[in-house]
Amino acid sequence: MDILKKLQEELHVRYEQVEAAVRLMDEGNTIPFIARYRKEVTGSLNDEVLRNLEERLTYLRNLEARKETVRKSIESQGKLTEELKMSIEAAETLIEVEDLYRPYKQKRRTRAMIAREKGLGPLADMIRLQMTKNQIEKEASAFLSDKVETIEEALQGARDIIAESIADDADFRAYIRKFTWNHGMITSVLKGKEKESVYEMYYDFEEAVKGIPGYRILAINRGEKEKILSVKVKADEERILKYLKRKVIIRDCPGAAEQLKEAVDDAYKRLIAPAVERDIRAELTERAEDEAMKVFGKNLEQLLLQPPIAGQVVLGWDPAFRTGCKLAVVDETGKVMDTVVVYPTAPQNKVEAAKKTVKAMIRKYGVTLISIGNGTASRESEQIVSEMLKEMKEPVSYVITNEAGASVYSASKLAMEEFPNFDVGQRSAASIARRIQDPLAELVKIEPKAIGVGQYQHDMNQKKLSQVLQGVVEDAVNKVGVDLNTASASLLEYVSGITKTIAKNIVLYREENGRFTNRKQLLNVAKLGPKAYEQCAGFLRISDGDQPLDATAVHPESYKAAEQLLRLLNYELSDLSEQGFGGISAQVHDKTKTAKSLGIGEITLIDILNELEKPGRDPREDMPKPMLRKDVMEISDLKEGMILKGTVRNVIDFGAFVDIGVHQDGLVHISQMSERFIRHPMEVVSVGEIVDVKVLSVDEKKHRIALSMKGI
Repeated sequence: MDILKKLQEELHVRYEQVEAAVRLMDEGNTIPFIARYRKEVTGSLNDEVLRNLEERLTYLRNLEARKETVRKSIESQGKLTEELKMSIEAAETLIEVEDLYRPYKQKRRTRAMIAREKGLGPLADMIRLQMTKNQIEKEASAFLSDKVETIEEALQGARDIIAESIADDADFRAYIRKFTWNHGMITSVLKGKEKESVYEMYYDFEEAVKGIPGYRILAINRGEKEKILSVKVKADEERILKYLKRKVIIRDCPGAAEQLKEAVDDAYKRLIAPAVERDIRAELTERAEDEAMKVFGKNLEQLLLQPPIAGQVVLGWDPAFRTGCKLAVVDETGKVMDTVVVYPTAPQNKVEAAKKTVKAMIRKYGVTLISIGNGTASRESEQIVSEMLKEMKEPVSYVITNEAGASVYSASKLAMEEFPNFDVGQRSAASIARRIQDPLAELVKIEPKAIGVGQYQHDMNQKKLSQVLQGVVEDAVNKVGVDLNTASASLLEYVSGITKTIAKNIVLYREENGRFTNRKQLLNVAKLGPKAYEQCAGFLRISDGDQPLDATAVHPESYKAAEQLLRLLNYELSDLSEQGFGGISAQVHDKTKTAKSLGIGEITLIDILNELEKPGRDPREDMPKPMLRKDVMEISDLKEGMILKGTVRNVIDFGAFVDIGVHQDGLVHISQMSERFIRHPMEVVSVGEIVDVKVLSVDEKKHRIALSMKGI
């Protein structure tokens, strides 16, 4: 297989783009580096395409390696024909390769093996080839021995051998698998007694295999795992058996035909059907997981790229009942100024005492924003905060913050190192405060899958999920860029080319030598060699350093070209500030000619101009800001037809959950998102987006709110 050609066809890009990207990956370049600084070489392939390419490249290389192993194994048995060799080479999936290898693979002891040991192979061949001259019983009697005592035993053994050979036929398996995929149904029924559960719609459920949405597969799988559902794949058995009999019974030999019919039935029901069902369910699950991982990844990206609310002193509020609400005040830089525990919620209900404490903290530290976690007792805490703010003259707002993963972080080794004298509640409150100041810097401290913006994440292939989400975080961090002098080790380790060890060494270097004044000093950091420097330098920013370009995304390899460009346009590099050189792009009329004179590509020239115009521009500026509140509503305040503003908290395959300020998120079903047809909610909304919604219905008892975005 020409892997590069295959990748070109699958990704709909040019062959030379694939060739260049694969070469760069094989040379040890990271995807963020290739996407940002090797656009000229790859024809501007973005990080999403590059990650898809990397995943498929790994699969196809593993496929080729498996083909080689299978070829050698069959060849060592002396059974590799030219036809079989060509079939193996033409296989495009691992499952096709395994189908071809099945007859030659060492199996555990089967009924067919036992029959062969009893000397029944020739009888099976005679029946399979339909070459019996006498009555079948007479032919079978010739095989009686001390190991085979009856004619029926001989015929049964022969049928076992034939059934296994039919089941091992790669063409038969491929046909039946494809037929079942195209025409089969996946069914689920209640296992045991009727009871109320989230799986009620699957108690008597049936849907076409090829059309079932991924989220239903994941729901059914979980119901089966919890022993509530029994799941099957149903196929048209009659048509499949008819196909097999037509293929197997090729001569008019009545005695043999009867034996073959029985063998075909046995082959399908005992050997093929269960295996095909496993294959199809594995394929459905893999596809469903891949879809869910993409959604999770997109949601995570939107969450990580939420714009920071800079320049505010924030009070983080980690709500709870019995153990009290933990509070932490952090200054504009994220430094924790104070922590305290108040008990305004049940069972203590010390509301007034809590208000007094919080008011004093607000006045003492100049708090301008309260960040309330959305966990247990969030609703009650929000009510108290809202009442308190009405009693104060100070201009303070509050925001409900998604605290998913905060408890995971607060109990982690990293949190203990960061706040050795704090308990888990204090660490959690500090994290909830910092999440609003710089979501990206805080969220990278948490294992990505613990951030609740997906669906069924705990049921997926955890290794693959971690790899996908790791890539999302890596792309987000490198898209934004990192301040080399303030970034934590947790943030630095996601920068292109920087390992956990190097990240810790950078922080250690800062502690021992003071702040970095230029990017070149990175080469003095332990274990950070020339290759790592090449990969990371452009993503690390230094403000007020020796070299003004260190504050931009211009890579050191392009400094010479950038300086020549500035001289050409009569600018001084020393004049470069945060404001940049406005309108500099428009001054380069012939970009092709200018790029050539500078010895760089036109794409690189455009990137340099963009950076000189807006140095170190934060892409998060384009994202919607979080909604700040001063009042609170109850679910009982909601009325049908009410129009509200809300924040999208999570996007899933069948809709989006929107926070409308009543603690319980409402669901906008995919059918209520747009007047036009959409295939996925992500075509319309993204996590963190502020949307207008209309209340369709409210079920207070079940805490369900149905919302619509249509006709607003």
